[in-house]
Amino acid sequence: QVQLVESGGGLVQAGGSLRLSCAASGRTFSSYAMGWFRQAPGKEREFVAGISSSGGLTYYADSVQGRFTISRDNAKNTVYLQMNSLKPEDTAVYYCAARPGSRPVVVVSGYAYWGQGTQVTVSS
Repeated sequence: QVQLVESGGGLVQAGGSLRLSCAASGRTFSSYAMGWFRQAPGKEREFVAGISSSGGLTYYADSVQGRFTISRDNAKNTVYLQMNSLKPEDTAVYYCAARPGSRPVVVVSGYAYWGQGTQVTVSS
């Protein structure tokens, strides 16, 4: 069982930056691949970024490639999402998710554990 708690969301102007954190409970964090997803009002939840259990591999949605960076600190049981050059279309609730195994996947159904989400609002 893994419990995930996101933090770091808020209101920011277009072009600004935010850093999201996701703290995980449990002693086996390093055996889980992690992902960040987002869900805007009226839209389906979508993949944003993923990172392998070791942190050596990262994956990004085309819409955030070059602007967002996912990282993890297994000693602190935490995964991060650094978001730069934010755009109004990045406005959404952001969720972190965990799946047993080494590689992340881009589908919602591939993750067993989810956080409660943190709101990110980008004003124009």
